[in-house]
Amino acid sequence: MSRFILAEHAEKLAELNRIIDEYKGKEGPLMPILTKAQEIFGYLPYEVQAHIAEALDIPISDIYGVATFYSQFSVKPKGRYKIGVCMGTACYVKGSQLILNELIKELGVQPGDTTEDGRFTLEATRCLGACGLAPVMMINDDVYGRLKPEDIKGILDKYRDK
Repeated sequence: MSRFILAEHAEKLAELNRIIDEYKGKEGPLMPILTKAQEIFGYLPYEVQAHIAEALDIPISDIYGVATFYSQFSVKPKGRYKIGVCMGTACYVKGSQLILNELIKELGVQPGDTTEDGRFTLEATRCLGACGLAPVMMINDDVYGRLKPEDIKGILDKYRDK
């Protein structure tokens, strides 16, 4: 993936500046600003964090600490399709590690990473709440259950063709 250059996103930056101005004088502005910034940019690249830090006159380490502590924030770009493999107890016992291994092999990325083409982001997740279908994975809002490693390529091909 190429480097993020804030100046190339003038319209999004203007929107972020409006959000910062809206929350700047309020108590506890950081969480809502980061949430909106992620909605605008899709993730929280370093340059966006630095811009927020400067605008709020707080250290960038504070921004980074919040952005990496809370799971709803991402400091890396996410793919068009987010794949979550359940690693909860029921799924793990039924072979979710084998499913995850097959996804790693098929996609060529580790959990937490995004494929070079920006199509897929792979995540190992906690319980997805579909224990009766173990092992389970989700691709965006689509749920796949009772998986076997040999199912993975065919499922991914449906998203590769989109």
